[in-house]
Amino acid sequence: MAQEQPRRPPESEQDPVKYGDVFTVSVGLANKPIAPQDAAATQSAETQMLGKTQKGGPAAVMQSAASKNVEAGVLPPGAVTDVVRNEGVTVTKSEVDGTSIINESVGDEVVGQYAEPAPPPVLSPEAAAAGDAITIGEALEATALSAGNKPVDQSDAAAIQAAEMRAIGSNETPPGGVGAEAQSAAAWNALSMSPEDKTSIADVLGDATAKLSDDKVATTRDAKDVIAVEIRNNPEMATALGGVGESVATAARLNQSRYG
Repeated sequence: MAQEQPRRPPESEQDPVKYGDVFTVSVGLANKPIAPQDAAATQSAETQMLGKTQKGGPAAVMQSAASKNVEAGVLPPGAVTDVVRNEGVTVTKSEVDGTSIINESVGDEVVGQYAEPAPPPVLSPEAAAAGDAITIGEALEATALSAGNKPVDQSDAAAIQAAEMRAIGSNETPPGGVGAEAQSAAAWNALSMSPEDKTSIADVLGDATAKLSDDKVATTRDAKDVIAVEIRNNPEMATALGGVGESVATAARLNQSRYG
């Protein structure tokens, strides 16, 4: 049975949301509108591999884009791209040093790559009170060592803000804190033309614990929240190598291995 062809929208209608608008992919996929059945296939693949749809992940992004395309009359509800129809969607997970590395692809194009700590630690009150349990502040300072030369970008700043809010138990970024400093650094770096003038992660996080008004032991819940924020603010839908999300995840994993 022939696939129903989407009608050509009049000039007054908005342009469709395409893969290239939300993912870093090749021209072949970048110019294709994100179709409803593409999003459904990605949601199914995520659920089958991960047990749920990832908050802020590729499936969630595609569902939002596909809904806009249907609402705008650009695509019918049953539309699917030829790439998904012919090559499908894949979600794979591999374990590297206790961290799950997840890759999501549409056809052979990677649309998401991120890390997730495993297994989830549940710290006892005794462990939380232990003096050598790794805190979020210490994880941030570790990032200054693992990715210190990297200029702070919007994804880094958002992750730092999320980590700070988890550390101090607040839903808001405090003025004058490390998160606010990171956001200012990202804004400055976006306008700075010279690499030498850019503010690095080490500049912001080298003394992170001293900049936090409070701190707490890093847990998997903290790591997952920070990673999700980092991914949502990265055009490539990925965490930075040695970045904030990975550092908090490593701290959570080490706490679990020490205290169970």
